[in-house]
Amino acid sequence: MERDGEGTVSSQTQRINNGRSVSPGRVRTGSDPFLVTCRLFSFVTALAAILCIVVNVYSAVRSFKHGYDVFDGIFRCYAVVIAVIVVVAETEWGFFIKFWKVLEFSAGRGMLQIFVAVMTRAYPEDYGQRNDLILLRNIASYFLLTCGAIYIISGLLCFGFIKRARQAKEVSREQAINDLQELERRREELEALLIQESA
Repeated sequence: MERDGEGTVSSQTQRINNGRSVSPGRVRTGSDPFLVTCRLFSFVTALAAILCIVVNVYSAVRSFKHGYDVFDGIFRCYAVVIAVIVVVAETEWGFFIKFWKVLEFSAGRGMLQIFVAVMTRAYPEDYGQRNDLILLRNIASYFLLTCGAIYIISGLLCFGFIKRARQAKEVSREQAINDLQELERRREELEALLIQESA
């Protein structure tokens, strides 16, 4: 009788071993090149917006400190706030996008980025002979302006729709891998339990 029990356990273990699949932990999933490119471009855009923040903060401090133009300082503060919104939008933070639905679309982001670039480029005569600040301002504004234009063009070409579809697919694939890992873990636990019972 005991022999039959051991035989049953052995046969169950044999069936599990025969049906063993490749461990999900060893499954290699390559990153989507399109999504990688989008993330890289988001990083570059955020960098351009941060550069605009630096320029506008310096200009605002200069305007308030030396009393050149208080209104220009206030204008620069608004530019900083909007540029911060651009940076946060590039992180695609779900909580933030939830309240700013327009920034979920490429065209919406692009128009906001161009607006910040124009605000950064405004009032060139207020910089006087500061050639270094003028150069930094031009680099920041045209950098973000280019990113905004690319966003608008990609929006017109429906790249945003393609991006969201691929993101959903990537999330589904990751969920499937997690489910396989959970099944693998339970299978190993069952094997250990069967081995203990057979001992």
